[in-house]
Amino acid sequence: MIYTCTLNPSIDYLVEVENLSLGSLNRTNKTFFYPGGKGINVSRVLRRLGVDNQALGFIGGFTGGFIKDFLEREGISHQFIEHDEPTRINIKLKEAQETEINGSGSFINGSQKEELYKLVEGLTSSDYFVLAGSYPPSISLDYYKSLASLCQEKGIPFIVDVSGPPLKEVLQYRPLVIKPNQHELSELVGKEISSKEEAITFGRQLLANGPQNIIISMGGEGAVLVNDEVTLVASVPKGTVKNSVGAGDSTVAGFLASLVQGGTIAEAFQHGVASGTATAFSTDLCTEEDVRNILSQVKIKTL
Repeated sequence: MIYTCTLNPSIDYLVEVENLSLGSLNRTNKTFFYPGGKGINVSRVLRRLGVDNQALGFIGGFTGGFIKDFLEREGISHQFIEHDEPTRINIKLKEAQETEINGSGSFINGSQKEELYKLVEGLTSSDYFVLAGSYPPSISLDYYKSLASLCQEKGIPFIVDVSGPPLKEVLQYRPLVIKPNQHELSELVGKEISSKEEAITFGRQLLANGPQNIIISMGGEGAVLVNDEVTLVASVPKGTVKNSVGAGDSTVAGFLASLVQGGTIAEAFQHGVASGTATAFSTDLCTEEDVRNILSQVKIKTL
């Protein structure tokens, strides 16, 4: 079974307006509510690709109830730890450009943290664990590291999709996959990455720090995968980017969906890049049909 873990989920409130005027009354053209958080996005795309999974994490209040109901309607099982405060709401304001206003997250107490830890402790080496997204202020980096350390200790293949200090700190626990984008890789290695060649060079250097596979997304330029045995470069078709939310999460989901269904690393990489591209080209997370339609257009080259 695949388990996704979202420590700081949200409801994403998407608002579209025309001619935004600060300090005045504005009326929306369109509004949408979606469950948010990187792990939850991975769960939703996995289900759309026909792969069962279970969502873990912390939720609370009426907003947490919305997330549970939404996932259940999509056929996604969950085992969330509930807290007393409402799950945060993130505002995605779209006008000529997109503005985001994100909540910081709820307070998680010690017993709630321990309850989630015990859930992860119950996984086995035949499971997969996806640790994705930010963590609320009440959760420390040490807790994040403890989940990664537990996976290494129990031989649980785990995938990390985070940025900043959390990503740097969990590399030592040998995650199966990390997926920094171009900017996040630059932060990790302390050097601006401006080409696929540089991404390959510094990605391969980063392997020495522990990760088994590194997928580096390069936006419209495609993506790179490096591990100790192979270097792969993916080119993507040209298209209109309609949605930046969830593209990276879709890449993780597509990669993992193919891998658990017996795909090779190259096939999983192709499916991951196709899934991320399909989401970027649509107004919502990709569907299985979206991925099928674009898969053959994603070209994989072995270096």
